[in-house]
Amino acid sequence: MLNCVSAVVPGLIERNAPGRIITIISDAGRYGDSGLEIYAGAKAGAAGFIRGVARTLGRHQVTANCIAIATTETPATAARMADPVLVKKMFSNYIIRRPGQPTDIANMALFLASDASSWITGQTYPVNGGFTLAL
Repeated sequence: MLNCVSAVVPGLIERNAPGRIITIISDAGRYGDSGLEIYAGAKAGAAGFIRGVARTLGRHQVTANCIAIATTETPATAARMADPVLVKKMFSNYIIRRPGQPTDIANMALFLASDASSWITGQTYPVNGGFTLAL
C-alpha cells in the first residue's frame, strides 16, 4: 500500500485537480485479533498512514480514506464457508449474520471515489456486517 500510494501522489499533486486514494484494510486493524497481532498492527498502521496522507494531500483537493472489511465471501474463504457449523459460529458475533459480498465493499469504494464524498478524508469506514461498531 505504501508503494502504491507513493507512486500516485506526485501525479495527483501535479495535475492540481480533485483526486481520491482509497485503501482496503482488515477490520482486524480496528479491534485487534488474537493470534494475529502483527497482522492487526500492520492494518492499524495502514490506517494511520492514510490519516497522515489525508492531512498532507487535502490542500491539493485529494482525499484519502480506508475501508476496513471483515469476512468476505471470496474464493480464498470458500473452504471456511463450506462448513455450516463454522459459518454459524463465525457469524454469531455479526449483527448481519452473513459474510460480506465483494459488492458490499465495492459500493463503499464507489461512494468514496465519487464527488458525493469530496469533503470526507482521513477516515476508516467499517464495511463488516456490524462485526465491530464505530463511533
